[in-house]
Amino acid sequence: MVQALIKISENTNRVLNIVKAKYDLHDKSEAVEFVINRYIEYEEEPELRSEFIEKMKRMKKEKSIRVDDFAKRYGLDV
Repeated sequence: MVQALIKISENTNRVLNIVKAKYDLHDKSEAVEFVINRYIEYEEEPELRSEFIEKMKRMKKEKSIRVDDFAKRYGLDV
C-alpha cells in the first residue's frame, strides 16, 4: 500500500466525510479509494467491462440476417 499526503479543499473534505458516513467507511483514505474506484468504473471503456463482453458473446450466438444493401433494405435511399 502506498501512503500519500494530499492537500484538499474544505469542500472536498466535506464531500469525503459525507461519502465516509454514507457508505460506512472507516476513514478518509477508504473514502478516497471508493470515489476513485467509482470514477474508474464510470470512465472505463465499455469494451473493457465484463458486462459488455458477456453481452457481445450472447449477441454472437444470435441468428443474423444477411443484408446486401442496408440503405435499400431500410428505406434510406436518398
